[in-house]
Amino acid sequence: MKPTITAFERSPDRGRGLARDMRVRWALEEVGQPYDVRLVSFTAMKEPAHRARNPFAQIPTYEEGDLVLFESGAIILHIAGRHAGLLAREADARARAIAWMFAAINTIEPPILDLQVAKFAEADKPWATERLPLVLDRIRRRLRELAARLDDADWLDGAFSAGDLLMIGVLMRLKPSGLLEEFPNLAAYVARGEARPAFQRAFAAQLAVFSAHA
Repeated sequence: MKPTITAFERSPDRGRGLARDMRVRWALEEVGQPYDVRLVSFTAMKEPAHRARNPFAQIPTYEEGDLVLFESGAIILHIAGRHAGLLAREADARARAIAWMFAAINTIEPPILDLQVAKFAEADKPWATERLPLVLDRIRRRLRELAARLDDADWLDGAFSAGDLLMIGVLMRLKPSGLLEEFPNLAAYVARGEARPAFQRAFAAQLAVFSAHA
């Protein structure tokens, strides 16, 4: 059965691949699974039909028969468990890849999202100029730790996995800030992910949506 995912009708990232449906598109492309896309407006996201899929009125969601999922990490874990290509068959390698998936979302992404809040939602606060350096320091500390672990390897744990897919998806959010360029091996790591044919197909699909509504 062909799954259906939801995506922004008018993406706030202007088609740069930063919206979280990009991660799910990429995972589906990596495993060779065709999919349909239901585009939703910001108004429709808050309506009961979409809240039945995601109670927090966010994208992406994933529907496959009677199964309905939300949260990009959970969706990608489901895809990786159902199809070969994103998780190793060997149990320990599989567990390590899942650990990296959680690390991407729980350890690396929160301070990166905090930077976006500090720059946009809180930019007019009287304490904004004092808080921003603290946020940047927290990001750099995590990036130093990640860069040290990756070292000169191509991927986080041997072959490319769902852990790399999520980690690269998270790190892409830093590209406009210039912070990623302070860590050349992480910048090269992201570039390797973006060069994968599956990523290119997913990126083109998301960009096409933005271009059609621009």
